[in-house]
Amino acid sequence: MPKRGDVRFDVPLYTVAEAARYVKVPESTYGTWARGYDRTLRDPRGRRRKVHGDPVIAAFPAAKRSQPVVPFVGLAESMVLAAFRKGGVSLQHIRQTIPLLKAQIGTHHALAFERLHTDGAVILFDFAHRGGNDEEAAEQLSGLTRIVDGQRVFAEVVRDYLRRITYGDDGWAAELVLPYGDHEVLKIRPDRAAGRPLFVRGGAPLDDVVSRWRAGDRLADLAADYEVPTDDLEDALRAAVEVAA
Repeated sequence: MPKRGDVRFDVPLYTVAEAARYVKVPESTYGTWARGYDRTLRDPRGRRRKVHGDPVIAAFPAAKRSQPVVPFVGLAESMVLAAFRKGGVSLQHIRQTIPLLKAQIGTHHALAFERLHTDGAVILFDFAHRGGNDEEAAEQLSGLTRIVDGQRVFAEVVRDYLRRITYGDDGWAAELVLPYGDHEVLKIRPDRAAGRPLFVRGGAPLDDVVSRWRAGDRLADLAADYEVPTDDLEDALRAAVEVAA
């Protein structure tokens, strides 16, 4: 584990709503990742049973809904979970893999550690084909991987998310490129701009650009002032409009 005082782990930077928006999953889904859940289900005969799910990403407790609870490491973990969802794996089966990945990779925050990128495909494929797993779980988890040049690697849809994660010298996630647009538009570093999104080209804080755009500034002026390509501005501002709607 990193040393105490590491901003990636120790500082809550994002609300559940913000983090969900950044990795493009429903807020309700992200809430179960960050907080876990307790539900009461009924079977066909009307009998009730309680179902519990633990949190699967790093998050702090919060007294208010609008309070930041997700640290950068939790956001990095949720990028990987979003990739698994994109790959067609249900939340139920994702939850089955978390303890395995923690044990095999050797850290509590396995989803934010570089070894997941290198060894995770083999670990998940082997788990999918162990005895005792149902056919649906095996099929979904197997779908996350492919054979490339004789090596078992993650499928392209998963790799597209994982390649957006840059790791530090200590092996932990240090920078994320958010899944906005067809190319790299926005990035997040916990040690810059209080962890708020920055444009990859030009480096301007998204919040500053959005504020000026809402005040009526033209795209051409924003592009010139912040040295951000117009296409990048359009992709980011389109996302801002969708969120506001």
